[in-house]
Amino acid sequence: MQYFKIRPNVAGGIGENTVLDSTVHPPIVTRLHYVVEGWFGDVIVATFPCFLVTEETQRALQKMGFSGASFAEAEVTTSEECEEDQPGLQLPPFVWLKVNGKAGRDDFGIATPFRLVISKRVLDLLESLGIPFAVVEPYEQ
Repeated sequence: MQYFKIRPNVAGGIGENTVLDSTVHPPIVTRLHYVVEGWFGDVIVATFPCFLVTEETQRALQKMGFSGASFAEAEVTTSEECEEDQPGLQLPPFVWLKVNGKAGRDDFGIATPFRLVISKRVLDLLESLGIPFAVVEPYEQ
């Protein structure tokens, strides 16, 4: 199977309600609050060290079956700048994609230095749902 490094669009950042342990690297996040600064349609977004996907993407992944990740609830809000720059923006519901797989083996994995690696079948799914601002490159183990 082919694998790819993907850099999802950074549509925002860590919010004040996030709970994390920054004494380790990467930080361990136990509660995620994602503040959207601007969103342009990508079904997977990021902020170090977390990834989020739309609920539609979650359902599609669950339907196809996948390895290397689980889902958790996330608080998602918009910043004042986002509300000014994109008035009336209707965000789809997002969920936290918690990656725990091995890069180049599972459908989702993390490679050094903290790069998300996905399988070809996950890439095909994400592309079909929309990742216009993600950067994708082949992954060589």
